[in-house]
Amino acid sequence: MSGNLILVNSRHPLPEGLDVPPDLSVTDGAALRSEAAEALKAVLEHIGAGDRIALVSGWRSREEQEEIYAQSLRDSGPEFTAKYVALPGCSEHQTGLAVDLGLREGEIDFIRPRFPYSGICQSFRLAAPKFGFVERYPAGKEHITGIAHEPWHFRYVGLPHSLIMTESGLTLEEYLGEGSGEA
Repeated sequence: MSGNLILVNSRHPLPEGLDVPPDLSVTDGAALRSEAAEALKAVLEHIGAGDRIALVSGWRSREEQEEIYAQSLRDSGPEFTAKYVALPGCSEHQTGLAVDLGLREGEIDFIRPRFPYSGICQSFRLAAPKFGFVERYPAGKEHITGIAHEPWHFRYVGLPHSLIMTESGLTLEEYLGEGSGEA
């Protein structure tokens, strides 16, 4: 699958030649593919987020993903890194369709930003599917995605896919019939 439904995980590395999306747009310091950036801006405006939600991370180059992975290994060890940091070439961030969000309060953890199931964060979570976004790594689906629960990580899949996935409780792997994301 390609386009907004491209599946990138440990079993489906990013295909060669797709390291830099052709249509990156910068929104609040985070680069995303233009369609995803416009949709993100629209949902944030729709919920009146103002400056309460921070865009922690959008598109990453392979080199940046390599640095993040190596730093996490050094700082937090292999068990933590395997749960929360994708291998270079296996990160959705390299597609320009994924964004990590955090509640803007004090210092924000780059790897695991706080994005609670309440307040403005929950307002975003509820509105996001109407704008093409899904919470990519939900609790209870770790055995399918191969990634720990990440309430801060959202993926642009576009409409109507986001509505169908959310209403059906499906991960991208399930929606595409790909089974487990684990290697």
